[in-house]
Order: sequence, then structure tokens, then C-alpha cells
Amino acid sequence: MSPQADHLSLRGRHLLDRRQFLSRNATAIGSIALTSLLGRDGLLANSNAPIIDSSQPFAPRDPHFPARAKNVLVIFCAGAVSQLETWDYKPELIRQDGKPLKGGPPVTFQGPAGNLARPQYEFRRRGETGKWVSEMIPHLAELTDDLAFIHSLTSQSNTHGPAENFLSTGFVQDGFPSLGAWTTYALGSDNQDLPAFVSIPDPRGVPQASVNNWGPGFLPAEFQGTPFSAKEPLRHLAPAGAVSKAQDRAARSLLQRMNERHLEKNPGDNQLAARIASYELAARMQLSVPEITDLSTEPDHILKLYGADNESNAVKAGYARNCILARRLIERGVRIVQLFNGAYASGGKLNWDGHQKLKEQYDVHAEILDQPTAALVRDLKQRGLLEDTLVVWCTEFGRMPMFQKGAQGRDHNPDGFTCWLTGAGIKPGVSHGVTDELGRKAIENVHPLYDFNATILHLLGIDHERLTYFHNGIERRLTNVEGHVIREVLA
Repeated sequence: MSPQADHLSLRGRHLLDRRQFLSRNATAIGSIALTSLLGRDGLLANSNAPIIDSSQPFAPRDPHFPARAKNVLVIFCAGAVSQLETWDYKPELIRQDGKPLKGGPPVTFQGPAGNLARPQYEFRRRGETGKWVSEMIPHLAELTDDLAFIHSLTSQSNTHGPAENFLSTGFVQDGFPSLGAWTTYALGSDNQDLPAFVSIPDPRGVPQASVNNWGPGFLPAEFQGTPFSAKEPLRHLAPAGAVSKAQDRAARSLLQRMNERHLEKNPGDNQLAARIASYELAARMQLSVPEITDLSTEPDHILKLYGADNESNAVKAGYARNCILARRLIERGVRIVQLFNGAYASGGKLNWDGHQKLKEQYDVHAEILDQPTAALVRDLKQRGLLEDTLVVWCTEFGRMPMFQKGAQGRDHNPDGFTCWLTGAGIKPGVSHGVTDELGRKAIENVHPLYDFNATILHLLGIDHERLTYFHNGIERRLTNVEGHVIREVLA
């Protein structure tokens, strides 16, 4: 070692040692090679983010593995549908009708608990599977052999807003990306003329958690859902005031040239590239959205099938038209369509929150839900769209087996409830998971909603553990640090 190194520290001298230099260099080269191999196989934490061209944020991207489904239709019944009045038949609850629940909680979410109450609708066996389903939903009951039921789901909250957040985003708090935002972030879209993710609010209003259900959270804003319905067209699509189409086109053309020139002078300006892409999509949507929301082209027999021609029930007709719009969006390759049945908390008047007069209110809500939703599933099937489309029916939590004291309704129950799946990649006629004999708590094959969302992503070819986004020092994902695919319902 040169005497000129005498002034260096002991550590500095080690760095100049030839043998140690060669040894460290070999280790470094090996580490670089290992990092490259791990990155290629997607095994590094920071390698999970999809590669997105900011000028084409919705360009289709490859999934982690071959997908069973290309599109997802989520039918979200807001307000917490009672599993005991629909899909989860409990003969013991009928036998114990009017009796107190032994060892049960004296107080539930909204107050003192009353006695056990039998289902408010009769059940009977359906289809070749012989599954017991409620008379409340006769049209949907006819589809039983095509559905895969999960009877043992659980939530982390018994409050509507946080529970909707948990179902849609994987977290009870605000500010996290929705399932649709995660999906379009991962996969982009096969249709470049329409939004990749569309949310269709109920004719009666938006759900309790509102935009959280289709929001982007901390993901880039372009991956948020676009809300519009058959009744409420997409806002701000056309220029306001007395601006002609020719003037609008000229203004957009000028703006595009200015943006392109600025981008040439400032290469790598991702925000501007994304803004240009948004303007270009909006321009294409000026043609595509009015066409797809124009249901006058639908034949009379389709309107009748869905109940969209019902003149005596405007809400049912409006929801039916939303169902037709959902089918048209799926036909055009929109990646995620979120269809709401039910609005915000209103004492059960506008959604499924049946605390006081469950039977009276469910008679109204079931009439709106049943025929149009069943027609939507049938229509997708007869057009061959279920081969590539996963249909999800869900609600934020379930209901208690007892009535509330002094009322004719059921309180909130996050400890055991039912959702179902059908379509691409789903095994038909399956009932998975079990609640106890009174339907209060999941006891067999218990699945938190993390598992439900992991299964949806899996069918889209997405590994829920690899779909992450680095935010505030944490690799965030839809399923937090939880989640397992429910393989028993997969074909």
C-alpha cells in the first residue's frame, strides 16, 4: 500500500486494499445480477408497479398471469341486504321465532335487542341444486344454478360508510383507492373511447360513502371511476353556452398544438402528457358517451325483459335502464362497471337499511332490484358476454337474526353475510361457507372481505400481493397485508 495512504483511517485503508477491492467488486456484481433476476421475476417490492406511459395511461397492460375474466360488473346493494331474507336459509330461526337469543348481546348497533325473528319471506328449493332461496326475489332465484354463493363473509365495520369503504377499498378509512381504480391502474382498458371504469349511481341517489366507492385514493387521478347513469348523463362533456361544435373543435385543436409544442420543449413532463391524454379521451367521449347512453336503439323486447318500460314504478324503470347501460358498457369493453342499487342512509326508504319496517321496505326494494338484475345476468349470458365477464353481487354487511326491540327490523351484522359471483372463471351452483344455525356469525370457511377482493383480482389475472403502490413509505395494496383467493368457487 502506498505510503501516501498513511493519513487515511483504518476503514479508508481497507478500501484501498487490492484483495478486498476485488472481493467486494465480485460481491457487488453478483448483487446487481441478483437484483436484475429478482426484478425480472417481479420479486422485488418496488418492481410491482405496472409500467405506465403517461401519454397513454389507459393502454392495455398484461396481467400477472392468464386471466379468466376481462371485465367485471359489480352490482352493489347499498344499505346492507339481510342474508336471512334472501340467500341464507335458516330453519332453526323459524323454529325459534319470538324467543330471546340465549347468550346474545343485550344491545346491538342501534340499541336494545329484541327477540329472534323468522325470515319475513318464505323459502323454497330452486333449480337442479335444490338450494333454498327466498320468494322475495323470484327472478334472481331462477338463476341459482348459475351462481356461486359465499355465505361466510365478514366485515371490519358495522357502520355503513366505513363498511362501504372496506368493501370497495379494503380499508374503513377514507383516502384509499377503490377496486376499480386498482384494476384500471393494473390493466388499463381495451376501449380507448370510453372510461376504463364507470360507476352507475342508483336513480335514488349516491351511496353512503359516495365517491370513495369509485375514487382513486392515492393512485394517479386518471384511474378514478367516471360516474354517470341512464338518467344523469356525464356532466361537462359538451361546452357550456353558445359555443358551436366547429368552435369547440377549433379550440381543442389549438390547445392540442400548444400542448404538443410545450411537450417538445419539455420532454419528460409526465403531468402534461397525462393532461393531454385526458383531453383527448374527453374529445372521443363527446361522440362515444351520447351514443352508448342513447337507449332508444334498444328493441321493445329488451326494455320489457328488464322492466325498463314499467310506467307504474319510475324507480324500477330507472334502475332497469341503468342495467341496460351496464350491459352496453360491458359490450364495448369497459373494464370495470359498478352498478348501485340503493342510495344513502334514509331510515331504509332509499336503500336496504331495514331497521324499523323491514318487510314493508323490502317489498319496495326487491321489486326494484329483482327483475332488472336477473334480466341483466340473463342478457349477458345469452350474448356470450359471461364468458369474459365476472359478475359480482355484493352488499357491505348483513343483518342480525333478532329484531330490534320495539321494531320490525334487523340491526347491522358484520360477522356473517352472503355475496355471490357468476360468469367468467366461476364454478356454478356452489354454496361455500356456513353461518351458525341462526345466521348470526360465520363459523365455517370464514372469509373477511379481503379474500373476496383477492378472488376478484385473481380472476382478472392479478396477484393481489404483487399489485402495490408506494405511498407514504408503505407498499400499499387493496388487500392490505391480508387476503387469500377463495378457490372453492373457481371453475
